[in-house]
Amino acid sequence: MTSERKELIAEIAATVLLALAAVATAWSGYQASQWHGDQAIASGRATATRVESARASGEANRQIQIDVATFTQWIDAYARGDSRLAAFYQRRFRDEFRPAFERWLASRPLRNPAAEATPFTLPEYRLSAAANADRLEQEAAAAGDEVSTDVERAERYVLAVVLFATAIALAGIGARLRLFPVRVAVLAVGWAVFLGTLGWVLTFPINL
Repeated sequence: MTSERKELIAEIAATVLLALAAVATAWSGYQASQWHGDQAIASGRATATRVESARASGEANRQIQIDVATFTQWIDAYARGDSRLAAFYQRRFRDEFRPAFERWLASRPLRNPAAEATPFTLPEYRLSAAANADRLEQEAAAAGDEVSTDVERAERYVLAVVLFATAIALAGIGARLRLFPVRVAVLAVGWAVFLGTLGWVLTFPINL
């Protein structure tokens, strides 16, 4: 093979590498921006959901305080034998507290040593606000996991951009070198970096 033909092949290899690496760099940069965008959306959703969870948790705490206060007043009136006042407080029990109170009262806590000390430990005492807070916290945790995943994927694409840019640089250097063996060696390294990175990128999820 003549030296002119070798030079032509090297130039073609450098040009093709430059073109392919440039396209791969642009694609990886686009994917990195897409995943960063999804990360920002998921982060905002996680923050908003945690705020809602805290609000629901605060509401549940207020409801517990109301239930404890009215129950304590009922206990006091019942202990003093003031049935009228006890009935007054009992009518003001919240609907979510009534099932637990009725179950506790039916267990005859004053005579039955095995009865629960208060209605609040019974399974019938369930607060929808507390359940809502737990559900929102789980949603926030899931959104937080999504943020971590999106960040990891974006960082992988950013690294791919750096590697493809390295291949472009090697192709540009190789095209300008006069010593043919050195040129071939630099272009070979550039192609190895490009093909290795391309094979790695092909395993990444695509965000369109």
